[in-house]
Amino acid sequence: MLEKLKGLFKKKKIAEVAQEQAKSAKQIATEKGEPYFEILSMDINPNDINAGSFEFDWNDKMIADLVRHGYMMDQKDTDADIIDRWFTAVCRNVVLETAEQYEAMSTRVVKSRDVGDGRSEVS
Repeated sequence: MLEKLKGLFKKKKIAEVAQEQAKSAKQIATEKGEPYFEILSMDINPNDINAGSFEFDWNDKMIADLVRHGYMMDQKDTDADIIDRWFTAVCRNVVLETAEQYEAMSTRVVKSRDVGDGRSEVS
């Protein structure tokens, strides 16, 4: 009888481990009380390479954090409105940072000084 119980316990443990492994990243984050956000897909319009769309997934903790940080502008805002506003801000920041880096590189002044004998010093 004891051996049978041990076997059942082992099977139950294996089933519990399998169930935990089958949990999604979203479920795991939600259970831990952590924010979760994922880009599920991105589509680009084949007729206009500059047009496209994203499909997102998130949990309630992510929305709560965004609301706390001011991404809810109106009581009528949906979760999708809040996520869209945040994602737009993230994209805008990436573009601005890239533009600043490009500008810093393109406005660099290169000075050249002839040091004689066909050589020059560049700074």
